[in-house]
Amino acid sequence: MLAGALGEGGELCVCDLSWIAERPENLVSHHLRTLRSAGLARSRRDGKMVMYSLTERGQSLLDATLSEDTGSA
Repeated sequence: MLAGALGEGGELCVCDLSWIAERPENLVSHHLRTLRSAGLARSRRDGKMVMYSLTERGQSLLDATLSEDTGSA
């Protein structure tokens, strides 16, 4: 869900992703840290906010996963 939101939204903060996922910010932050560790997401600081986006590798994996889901339906 987070990767999908980042794929559609481009760049989002934890508070936006928390609202989209309907999950607490600390849980979303934990999952974003995992995506970053795997090289699928990146972050950048914008003032007090940290903005997240998918890396090229993350976007490619998301696209491949979504095309598999669409093709099997």
